[in-house]
Amino acid sequence: MPLLSSEPIRARCLVKSNLVTTRSNGANNRMPNIKVFSGTSHPDLAQRIVDRLGIDVGKVVTKKFSNLETCVEIGESVRGEDVYIIQSGSGEVNDNLMELLIMINACKIASASRVTAVIPCFPYARQDKKDKNGDIPENDSNRSRATVKCNEWKFRSRAPISAKLVANMLSVAGADHIITMDLHASQIQGFFDIPVDNLFAEPAVLKWIKENIPEWRNSIIVSPDAGGAKRVTSIADRLNVEFALIHKERKKANEVASMVLVGDVKERIAILVDDMADTCGTICHAAEKLTEAGATKVYAILTHGIFSGPAISRINNACFEAVVVTNTIPQDGHMKECPKIRCIDVSMMFAEAVRRTHNGESVSYLFSNVPY
Repeated sequence: MPLLSSEPIRARCLVKSNLVTTRSNGANNRMPNIKVFSGTSHPDLAQRIVDRLGIDVGKVVTKKFSNLETCVEIGESVRGEDVYIIQSGSGEVNDNLMELLIMINACKIASASRVTAVIPCFPYARQDKKDKNGDIPENDSNRSRATVKCNEWKFRSRAPISAKLVANMLSVAGADHIITMDLHASQIQGFFDIPVDNLFAEPAVLKWIKENIPEWRNSIIVSPDAGGAKRVTSIADRLNVEFALIHKERKKANEVASMVLVGDVKERIAILVDDMADTCGTICHAAEKLTEAGATKVYAILTHGIFSGPAISRINNACFEAVVVTNTIPQDGHMKECPKIRCIDVSMMFAEAVRRTHNGESVSYLFSNVPY
């Protein structure tokens, strides 16, 4: 009997000694079995993330052959490691997407335990459904507008759902998990059969508004389209202010035909909030509409500042006090060309999401809080 009774004590001692060993190893290396690699789209964001995690960026060499094929070589062992690859859908989107797919596959076939794609700005997110309105060809003088309108269903039937295609490509490449921010349409998460963590810039936006707009209590949060109503109502509720929205109709992609303001902005600071701005036609038209309606100042806060084509010149000529974007996309060049552009750093949110995912903790804390 004494021998039998001593066995549980010995087992407990062994477990305790194993725990002490594990903790001591964790003290020497705060995040064991994790590797973070960066693609070429946004190395600055990747560096900020690893600095916050207290680790180094993994060694990887990316190059192009003379025929412009992408070649990726992982420069260190990833066997049994928890791998995170940071690549944003900006700049040369197609090349960056292909580079990400190759990096995921390279890590997967090198026996990585898990591969997570950290995609701050998800590429092709706007192509999430068959569009309601077909684009009317500019140079089609032989057919009337009415004829084209009658055949709109033909345009819709041929439209691709490219966001679903990108989701399939990431899964087939070997991604086990996706971390992104402010998807253009939250249902894109349903395109995947793997876990997707869609972080929100809202906590960082609220912090910026309170710290940088002294009269924010006399503000009104405005959505430049009906699709962003849920986003602006959430921010308005947390600030305890009112909201408005602008109904817009498009003649064709990247071109707004008409706008109608729903709400009272007179003698108030209007804060336009949207998930992304590309050519900035929408937000610049919206700013004009708000100024005409009596808004004293107009701010624009956007998660993803793509700023392609005439975007910078439009912002420079518009009546904005500031256009605020996050650094999900590199903004250094844009900020030099346009003094109105301000940048919110969201690297701490991605770093905390990586840390929590690696340690098996809940990520939902980040949906309403900014980690410090």
